[in-house]
Amino acid sequence: MPSNVIDRAASEMHLVDYRTSVQQLPTRNGFGEGLIEAGNRDANVLAICADLAESTRMEGFKKAHPAQYLEIGVAEQMLVAMAGGLAAAGKIPWIASYAMFNPGRSWEQVRTIMALNETNVKIAGAHAGVSVGPDGATHQAIEDIAIMRVIPKMFVVVPCDSVQTKKATLALSATFGPTYLRFAREKSAIITTEETPFEIGKAQIFREGNDVAIVACGILVYNALLAADELSREDGIECRVVNNHTVKPMDTAAVVDAAKHCGAVVTVEEHQTHAGMGSRVAEILVQHHPVPMEFIGVNDRFGQSGDPVELIEYYGMGSTAIKEAVRRAYKRKGKT
Repeated sequence: MPSNVIDRAASEMHLVDYRTSVQQLPTRNGFGEGLIEAGNRDANVLAICADLAESTRMEGFKKAHPAQYLEIGVAEQMLVAMAGGLAAAGKIPWIASYAMFNPGRSWEQVRTIMALNETNVKIAGAHAGVSVGPDGATHQAIEDIAIMRVIPKMFVVVPCDSVQTKKATLALSATFGPTYLRFAREKSAIITTEETPFEIGKAQIFREGNDVAIVACGILVYNALLAADELSREDGIECRVVNNHTVKPMDTAAVVDAAKHCGAVVTVEEHQTHAGMGSRVAEILVQHHPVPMEFIGVNDRFGQSGDPVELIEYYGMGSTAIKEAVRRAYKRKGKT
């Protein structure tokens, strides 16, 4: 595929030039900025934290809107219960902790108090994925998409960078329903701009291609883009890269269209390969358009302490591993 077609796709999405050095900021920064703005727009927006205001980036909201901030301490299950009551009274509570503890520790309360009653509670799950780094396995949530997407009526959103996390925070604040917003701790590449469109439930094509579709979410969308460009140069394989930021409700039409046009799919996520975003893609395709698939993520292991970049590579989620998966999918496509 000619490079001008690829460049046009990026231009239409208003992406930065991800093939050169790019600015890096933690996705959690975007949450903090979006939360402050959501509080400016609506006084019913509350922030309730479990003793991690600075880490989750609720600290700025606390200073900007002190009357709309509550600190509950290390009590994640009570965090959900309190938010459920406030939501029933018409408030829009955002509750924040590390994803391993909320929704991890509080999952039964999330299911029963928050979701069963279809409350308007929003969970900010910070420090997700192995890129948490030196905090190690106990703090690295790599099962959270699975346990949240299975809950009825739950929104699950995994933005690709700090700019998109801000947009997602604002959009979810204005959308009624139980919500899980997942973001990371470490700095990651900013690949979108203020002009890049964002809509809950609407996936985005960040790169055109007809050979293999890479369907990714979160900060690994950047790795997927790098892998796609390298595959173009090294093998002549042209990949469509889909930013599948909304895991639930997933954009079925975009997933099926990618499979139909490319004939093979590779999913990429900083999560267990079991039951995560990729599993939902597979569920859609087995019903509508089965194609060869490969899955990039953590393969049935726990995390460990280490440098964030090294951990991404060690667990097979770097651009090299993505390229290998694409080549396998492309080869399998030729045999179908």
